[in-house]
Amino acid sequence: MALDNTREKSLSFTPMVIEDTMRNGRGLSDQWADTVVVRPRTTERHITVHKRLVLAFAISILTLIIVTVIAVLLSVKFEECNADSTTSASHWNLTKFNQSRDALFNHRGEDSFQPWRQLRLPGSLRPLQYDLHITVFMDNFTFSGEVSIELQCLNSTKYVVLHADRLAVQKAVVYSEGKKTRALKIHRQFRYPANQVFVIAMHRELESQKNYKVNITFQAHIEDELLGFFRSSYVLYGEKRYLAVTQFSPTHARKAFPCLDEPIYKATFKISIKHESTYLSLSNMPVEASISEEDGWVTDYFSRTPRMSTYYLAWAVCNFTFKETVTDSGITIRLYARPDAIQRGSGDYALHITKRLLGFYEDYFKVKYSLPKLDLLAVPKHPYAAMENWGLSVFVEQKILLDPGVSSISYLMDVTMVIVHEICHQWFGDLVTPVWWEDVWLKEGFAHFFEFLGADFLFPDWHMEKQRFLTDVLHEVMLLDGLASSHPISQEVLKATDIDRVFDWIAYKKGAALIRMLANVMGQPVFQMGLNDYLITHMYGNAGRDDLWNKFSEAMQKEGRDINIKEVMDLWTLQMGYPVVTITKNDSVDNSVTISQEHFIFDIKHSAPSNSSFQWQIPLTISVGNSSHISPESIIWVSNRSESHKIGSVDDGSWLLGNINQTGYFRVNYDLRNWRLLIEQLMRNPEVISVGNRAGLIDDVFNLARAGYLPQNIPLEIVRYLSQEKEFLPWHAASRVLYHLDKLLDRTEEYSIFSEYILKQVASMYHKLGWPTSAVNGSVAQATYQTEELRREVIMLACSFGSKHCHQQAITLISEWISSNKNRIPPNVRDIVYCTGVSLMDEDVWEFIWMKFHSSTAISEKKVLLEALTCSDNTFLLNRLLNLSLSSDLVPDQDVIDVIIHVGRNPHGRHLAWKNFREKWDILNTRYGEALFINSKLINGVTEFLNTEAELNELKDFIQTNGGGAAAAFARAVEIVEANVRWHSLFEEEFFQWLRKSPTS
Repeated sequence: MALDNTREKSLSFTPMVIEDTMRNGRGLSDQWADTVVVRPRTTERHITVHKRLVLAFAISILTLIIVTVIAVLLSVKFEECNADSTTSASHWNLTKFNQSRDALFNHRGEDSFQPWRQLRLPGSLRPLQYDLHITVFMDNFTFSGEVSIELQCLNSTKYVVLHADRLAVQKAVVYSEGKKTRALKIHRQFRYPANQVFVIAMHRELESQKNYKVNITFQAHIEDELLGFFRSSYVLYGEKRYLAVTQFSPTHARKAFPCLDEPIYKATFKISIKHESTYLSLSNMPVEASISEEDGWVTDYFSRTPRMSTYYLAWAVCNFTFKETVTDSGITIRLYARPDAIQRGSGDYALHITKRLLGFYEDYFKVKYSLPKLDLLAVPKHPYAAMENWGLSVFVEQKILLDPGVSSISYLMDVTMVIVHEICHQWFGDLVTPVWWEDVWLKEGFAHFFEFLGADFLFPDWHMEKQRFLTDVLHEVMLLDGLASSHPISQEVLKATDIDRVFDWIAYKKGAALIRMLANVMGQPVFQMGLNDYLITHMYGNAGRDDLWNKFSEAMQKEGRDINIKEVMDLWTLQMGYPVVTITKNDSVDNSVTISQEHFIFDIKHSAPSNSSFQWQIPLTISVGNSSHISPESIIWVSNRSESHKIGSVDDGSWLLGNINQTGYFRVNYDLRNWRLLIEQLMRNPEVISVGNRAGLIDDVFNLARAGYLPQNIPLEIVRYLSQEKEFLPWHAASRVLYHLDKLLDRTEEYSIFSEYILKQVASMYHKLGWPTSAVNGSVAQATYQTEELRREVIMLACSFGSKHCHQQAITLISEWISSNKNRIPPNVRDIVYCTGVSLMDEDVWEFIWMKFHSSTAISEKKVLLEALTCSDNTFLLNRLLNLSLSSDLVPDQDVIDVIIHVGRNPHGRHLAWKNFREKWDILNTRYGEALFINSKLINGVTEFLNTEAELNELKDFIQTNGGGAAAAFARAVEIVEANVRWHSLFEEEFFQWLRKSPTS
């Protein structure tokens, strides 16, 4: 083996050096003695004494060197023997292997050019194809592998640098390819853990423009930490069963096999997997052949993939069953899941819509799906909602399995959106991959945007893109992007530890919002034309943001519209945040208005001085309206800090409305007179203003007031119109901002004044809509989606803010369920009823819900039951739930984060969740540390409603000693809590002062 050869050379070389040193030492001593013989006899005796002293000193030094060398040799030999004794397929010690390898290959200072120390791969070699064979041992959760990588040498080099992390490399051989294939001499090989690379140093340089093949055999553990090649488990008929599945994005393919693990290094992959015959294996491509062996093992050989990035490679070994369907174009779609879930039909919905979605995307993009099959795999544990591996998309069970009899509309929508998102990635991500992680939004932003277009295709009555996009994407991400700790959507990524950081809501939701804004500026036909050209030009390759901008500019030019898309969009993607556009009517006869822009930020004292110079090119749509009419929108490109424009006919009774249907990514503020006119319009006849703009006005006014741009009474006045609001979206926008205020105020002395005010606004609509009937019509997606969601939203507000009627209804429904053991609670309000019942009723109800959580087999029902347990007013029960979640298998890993966050949202559990978070941080960080997206979600969820000086100081103290691994998330948390504290200090009294004097309407 190459590894052992290198060791043998080291052992034979060292004694030669020692022998030469000893011989040279003796020669120097004799030569020095000869030269002093001619000195006078008077000094000879002294010289002889000096000679003896020097000789004795030299002998002492040589003895010390010899002893040291022997000790080193014995140490190395011992580690060599130790490593050699641990190479069997099923019994080996990975830790000792790594230790001995580190001791043997200490290469510091040995080479002037050290490409392994660079943060990126050197670029001298390009992979053409991989042949990878994996043998999976599920009995001890290990696997062995052999990979053969065909490489093209682009620039001559002596080093083959591959990514490898936690892999025990047993043997590495490099071959030259050509007429005469031969193994090349390897000088040495070593790993460099700091950059997760394995280096093969060649005896001679690899020649430019020639191909080579690297063969490596290796072993590793099937991990338990949800990254790389990891294991999971589930219980079926009382028996615990295991499966193993991969999660390679963004940088974890290197945990499963040596590879060039950067997106730009696309290659083809041919996979074979050997496993016990009681299991089946899956990968990106269909199985070409399966060969059974007499010892009960099977090897599955998969077809070669198209050119793709390493992080989209995938495989799984499980004993699931499946259902399948076939598209009109012959693509086989299979859904794999636990046998009981398949038997219940829990995967039927996902299978059905996936078939429709493949057709939708092929028609929209005018590019066919590239593979012969698409597998959907539902696993019990996964670090994310889903992963779009090409041809083998992996979903956590809660995001793909659905039980029609018990799943609510909101759960159905959640499942739908995740599936739509992942299928879109088969084009944006798999087929065309971002060049580097700084532009991860190029795939995630598009997939998130198309969640809403795809859902509209499946359910046209839902109006997802025009409505739910506003509250669920635009309003949500503007909260984050309004912080000084935000960052540009395209952000520099220098090292592997930075990569997970870019997978945040800025990439997903801001990416989607900017794409939506641009699509509305371009118009859908031109937008589609640009996308089609982009996909065809870069299919099976990589692309950057400028490639997209160029295709969009070309599409615009074909339509005779000369807009430099790059010039416009660079301001939106390379600057953090977004503007607030202020529209002010001038006191002049020419109907002019002043339009100004500035960087919106919640807490101006956190803003960097450079941010004040931010400017954007803003496509501002604007209309003029009065009590019965609104004018057609016109578009103004706002490029300067302040501009004057003439806007139609504007009299004293007319109001201005900007950002029509909220297609732009910015907030709009007005002079106070215009705000008064808009509020009067909403009170008299809200339908003159579109549904989207009514929701937008609510979100803007609350957040402008929160940041100090408006007086605190303006948002409270605007919600008075809600009693006349018949549409779901404005209610949904209102509930989101009201819940935030609720969490700020729920521990204040005058909280009841606020809750009573909100209940007055909700009461009439609550009594008008009533509760849903308990009859289930067998259809999950009901035709009355908007009505059902509006009813649910109003009931949630009523119960949350203390409606006695709502509370009594929830208690009655829970009591009937307990007494009859038949759950007749309508699925669409079960989460509200369960939560309200647990919070108001005794400990027996909590125990009942806990029992039902464990006995339920429906994934959606288990999720709702678990969240209900976090609603208790009993801190003992909340603490018990937290401890069970963090220290046992009773709560699935996937749900632990949600439990902690929901306890933190409960005013009775907020400090408890915060305390547990701090005490159990080491456990949580070990479990989820590498999945920074999960860690950020946890940190934000636990801290976002802390709002006292004491809690702020606790947070800062905690970060000082524990915050290194999640610095960005903690910085954001500090800013949010500081803004909460600041709001109490500056605005709480003004807020309650208005409420005390408010009208009773």
